[in-house]
Amino acid sequence: MAVFATTGSEQDGVYRPILRPRRGELAALTHLTASEAARVRPILEVDPGAEILPLIRELPPRTATLAVDFSEIVESPDPLVAPSLDLAEQLAELGITMLPVLRAAESRRRLAAHGLAARMHGRHAVLRFQPHTDAANPAQADVLVERMLRGAGLAADEIDLMIDLAETACGAHAARFERQLHRILRWAGSRSWRSISVASGAMPANLDELPTDRPVTIDRHDARVWSGIGRPGIGYADYGVTSPVRRRGVQRHRQLPTLRYTAEHNWWIYRWSRRGGRGDDRCHDLCRTLVASPHWPAAGARFSWGDAEIARRARMAPGAGSPAGWMSWSTSHHIAHVLRTLRPDQPGID
Repeated sequence: MAVFATTGSEQDGVYRPILRPRRGELAALTHLTASEAARVRPILEVDPGAEILPLIRELPPRTATLAVDFSEIVESPDPLVAPSLDLAEQLAELGITMLPVLRAAESRRRLAAHGLAARMHGRHAVLRFQPHTDAANPAQADVLVERMLRGAGLAADEIDLMIDLAETACGAHAARFERQLHRILRWAGSRSWRSISVASGAMPANLDELPTDRPVTIDRHDARVWSGIGRPGIGYADYGVTSPVRRRGVQRHRQLPTLRYTAEHNWWIYRWSRRGGRGDDRCHDLCRTLVASPHWPAAGARFSWGDAEIARRARMAPGAGSPAGWMSWSTSHHIAHVLRTLRPDQPGID
């Protein structure tokens, strides 16, 4: 992945992962090093009915800032109910800065609440723009953006613009997005945004059909799209090691030990059923296989907190782990890998 950054700009080496606010992802944010945390601006997508504050209290992210997307929360008919305002107050008490995320479909009332939440935390917000669904051309995009900024009472220079391409499922998608991005970025350059970043995601929504007991590769088409931009000052964002496509109404089932291990151009997917029924043995065998693989980093267990956990379980079998644990190790390694790619001169190990 190429490196594009403007010397001295705020977005130099900053990574904006779009994450689900679950135990696995928050555990990875809790275990960031200080140097990593200074360069990560996570965006949490809040689920309907989910109470994220207790989890944030239990696993406080080491990042000083959290952007929060409330677009999946159905707006209450009660005009006094404003989730972004409530969470902004609660996070302020914890010393965490919150950036509300502005979305195209949000009502004037919700945009106004986001604007008030932003004023509690330094007058900054994220505008998450999905060009494939939000606007068909630059004129429509201009009208939409003006409505959102006016509704929130914020100016462009107080906004981090995220151009979210969502799913980049194959090479053909990536090639098409690369062509479209040049036009979108020309449009974006007409305003003095606080920062501009591009997000997409290539992880499949369902890994259950993949083979087990051997590593399987999945191409990181999202990284390819960003690396093809070829212009300075454009920040990198993605969906971590999860898919932009939400699987709703899927019956929960017992998962095999699974790791989604990030490399430069692909992920290595490990789904392990080997060694019979004992989860401890399966997890131990998976981690031992990964540590012995050619894509295990030269820094080994020092590469990230997640890699240290994988290495520890490769040496012994202290427990089978859990889906949240496997996700936390995978996310931790992914964040460390992205940060090293963006700024190879800053390895991020304290």
